[in-house]
Amino acid sequence: MKQTLTDISTSARILGALFYYSPDAPQARGIVDALRAPGWEREWPWAFDAALTAGFRASDAEGETLAQAWQRLFIGPHALPAPPWGSVWLDRESVLFGDSTQALQRWLRENAIAFETPPQEPADHIGLLLLLAAWLAGEGKTRELEELLAWHLLPFAPRFLEVFCAQARHPFYVALGELTRATLGWWRSGLAMPVAQKPLYR
Repeated sequence: MKQTLTDISTSARILGALFYYSPDAPQARGIVDALRAPGWEREWPWAFDAALTAGFRASDAEGETLAQAWQRLFIGPHALPAPPWGSVWLDRESVLFGDSTQALQRWLRENAIAFETPPQEPADHIGLLLLLAAWLAGEGKTRELEELLAWHLLPFAPRFLEVFCAQARHPFYVALGELTRATLGWWRSGLAMPVAQKPLYR
């Protein structure tokens, strides 16, 4: 179990940083460089389609740089093709800071988890949730990790990733979405508790 937690912590930190930070940001730049180099796939703890490694090595697509793709996918100014916040998928009105976000915030308080987010940034951003999973796994907080996954991340992540992969366009982010889908599938298969079944509105 200890090795599994280590593997989750490492992989969640990598995936979370790529969803949350610009590829030019210090928190992500080294990860981007590592995924563009050969050989990392042999160290990934879970199986995935090795063909997607070619997507990570792509730098530009249709005249769009990696940084521009991240801006389009996560910042705007236009409507985001796959909004990264859980409540957009789980709330009937598809709003930020919806009921699911409030439920996550209550869970964080009840478990005395100090989870600082930037002003006006909902805590249910998929990148933040993955980074939180990395921290919980690293601290050996198995119960809290399983609850986070089963109650707050996995109810919406598969649908988000389905749309994200279909709309990302840039090969790097398509590959990121597919790697995340495969990795979350392995995490889900090892959960001791059932994933909460919640209606999705997108």
